[in-house]
Amino acid sequence: MATMATTLTSSLSSKPKTPFLENQSSFHGIPMPSRIQPIRSTSQNNPSISMSSSSTGGYDLTSFKFDPIKESIVSREMTRRYMMDMITYADTDVIVVGAGSAGLSCAYEISKNPNVRVALIEQSVSPGGGAWLGGQLFSAMVVRKPAHKFLDELEIEYDEQEHYVVIKHAALFTSTIMSKLLARPNVKLFNAVAAEDLIVKGGKVGGVVTNWALVSMNHDTQSCMDPNVMESKIVVSSCGHDGPFGATGVKRLKSIGLIDSVPGMKALDMNTAEDAIVRLTREIVPGMIVTGMEVAEIDGAPRMGPTFGAMMISGQKAAHLALKALGQPNVIDGNYSDLGSIQPELILAAAESAEIADA
Repeated sequence: MATMATTLTSSLSSKPKTPFLENQSSFHGIPMPSRIQPIRSTSQNNPSISMSSSSTGGYDLTSFKFDPIKESIVSREMTRRYMMDMITYADTDVIVVGAGSAGLSCAYEISKNPNVRVALIEQSVSPGGGAWLGGQLFSAMVVRKPAHKFLDELEIEYDEQEHYVVIKHAALFTSTIMSKLLARPNVKLFNAVAAEDLIVKGGKVGGVVTNWALVSMNHDTQSCMDPNVMESKIVVSSCGHDGPFGATGVKRLKSIGLIDSVPGMKALDMNTAEDAIVRLTREIVPGMIVTGMEVAEIDGAPRMGPTFGAMMISGQKAAHLALKALGQPNVIDGNYSDLGSIQPELILAAAESAEIADA
């Protein structure tokens, strides 16, 4: 009720808007050249133009007809492009496992560097994890300050309160970051694909073992269905808290003896939890960085409930840890572009630490 009341007096964020892919990161990332030409409407100065011919390219919705196509062409276009993506990303720079809010934020931040190729693996058909809704299936998304600066970068409007902001629907965040991320030429999302296992050589994680998610879910009902593999220099595990596909990265590390325990997250404490998640985001074993709620599983940090700022900033920190491991400019080493104008809070959030949460 208090939130509903304060919303009445809230003010919409009015940050100046900049063209897509020309904006600077809250970490002030490397700008990527845009190949997207701006679309300018011709109807603004001519209100008499009908809806069917103003913003629809001049076609008439009352007598619309598609160009002809052979069904086999559709099949070949989908198959050829997907197979080429599989060939391209069979050996890549970074694999991000899990396309929830932390994984998306991580891939978004890494991919600002056009020299780094990022494969994003998501077991669900629909990426986004739990970030399509707020708590208890409600619509609004609450983000505590100063993580709202990441929303400013993404050009997402919000209702601003003293210590937090509220996006009117969580789907605005998820759809916006996905649309900007997936438009980049150095990113490929493999959704409906499960990471069944890790590639580990000499104690270093070097990729993931993949399979179609529906196959992974039916190993007990069918005969042997062998997987595929993707190699990478760095794996970022963003598999969320424990569940059917949750915390799979750290649970596998424990089962093969690379880490001692996965104690699971503790009871809810928002203030302790969000700080701990960002602080404890790190390279947990050589070649593998853990981000998002999976961090709470391995460190026994509290759960945070329906606040999302830590997911975004943890993802950004994981991205810069990955860039550091690749020898690329990054905030951790202090050699990122435009370093002098980085927000102090985000420099602090990106500080490397192996400290265990005391909660």
